Amino acid sequence: MSVIYILLSVSVVIGVTFFVLFILAVKSGQYDDDYTPSVRMLFEDELVKEEPKPKIKTNKSN
Repeated sequence: MSVIYILLSVSVVIGVTFFVLFILAVKSGQYDDDYTPSVRMLFEDELVKEEPKPKIKTNKSN
């Protein structure tokens, strides 16, 4: 029964640690990007130009 209390306390400590780290990341502005999502649809994807493949001549005699 004591193992359950140890696992429960360790999981609560880990959960609180990740929550504090998340709050610090949000307050530092890590997730702030107001410009890109609003204009992403306006940018066109660049077309990749492929070089034409050379034609191979074959000698087929019938």
